Amino acid sequence: MSDNRRRLLIIERAYRGAVETQFADVLYLARELNRQQNGTDILLRGLAVTCAAADPRPAPAVVVGRRKLDTLPDPRDSVRSLLENGATVWAEEADLALFETGPAWLQPRVRRAGPADPLPDWSTYRSVYFL
Repeated sequence: MSDNRRRLLIIERAYRGAVETQFADVLYLARELNRQQNGTDILLRGLAVTCAAADPRPAPAVVVGRRKLDTLPDPRDSVRSLLENGATVWAEEADLALFETGPAWLQPRVRRAGPADPLPDWSTYRSVYFL
């Protein structure tokens, strides 16, 4: 029997080394799981809530010696892509409060997980992963 329930991915760390993960960061993995596994939902916690910020920024870049490395992943673009491809993305409200965010701080369609919009019920998911 097929289990068509979605998977829940919980992401707490916003930064895992830009150069080391430039081709396959944690949000790239989330996008691929969403595409290949019949849908995923994402819960951003801790510093990872900053990945859902609406504020556009220049593409990330780092200078190594005399070379500018500008192929780094942009987590805000990755969150946009997840939303466009049917993923539900929550940002934990308690962690958002640490940044004193206002109502327009998050990207459109990212949900604030808190009293008004409860956290996802883990028991309804096929599996839960901490990435």
